[in-house]
Amino acid sequence: MTNETGARPSPLPPDPAEYDSARARIARAKGLEAPYIAGGRDPDPEPALREERYYGRLLIVMVVTLILAGFVMGVAIAIATGSPPR
Repeated sequence: MTNETGARPSPLPPDPAEYDSARARIARAKGLEAPYIAGGRDPDPEPALREERYYGRLLIVMVVTLILAGFVMGVAIAIATGSPPR
């Protein structure tokens, strides 16, 4: 980022305490210059995991319902029209 004069701001001094943090180690392993890892750390991941499980189950139920509804409607139409199965 540049300021009004077009010069880059001076970089912040290194923080020795953060050099060995988990984020910094992962960033260095990926070849990044700074310990920026999108997303950060969630202090309480359990509610998010619970919500993900709920929506995952809901998705599976909806897909199964759509597939079964197609079969049921196909059988119902075949019976109603009296057409024999091919």
